[in-house]
Amino acid sequence: MPPAQGAFREAITDFTFGGLTIPKGWKTFWNVYSTHKNPKYFPEPEKFDPCRFEGSGPAPYTFVPFGGGPRMCPGKEYARLEILVFMYNVVTNFKLEKLVPHEKIIYQSSPVPLNGLPVRIQPHGNLA
Repeated sequence: MPPAQGAFREAITDFTFGGLTIPKGWKTFWNVYSTHKNPKYFPEPEKFDPCRFEGSGPAPYTFVPFGGGPRMCPGKEYARLEILVFMYNVVTNFKLEKLVPHEKIIYQSSPVPLNGLPVRIQPHGNLA
């Protein structure tokens, strides 16, 4: 889930979308979640499938956790490296167990686990 839910943009020309005409000057809101969950670009979007990012990956502007184009987050590559190092260390050194197995997700300004996603972290045997 993206940390930001979308972005406002101003239509610079009249255009038609979904059978509706959007006049020049109107503000529009693009929703990141609906883009990331679009089955046209991501078959079975609710399924955890890291393979969908292999090879050339998703089409441009279909997976945008760091924005896109001229508004791309300047920290994108640093954030990717940082999360890879963090995840490698967590996965290789710890076992995680959800304490609330079927925890619900609530949607406020961004998606939040109802109980805060409590976990028990236990070191693997080789750390003791």
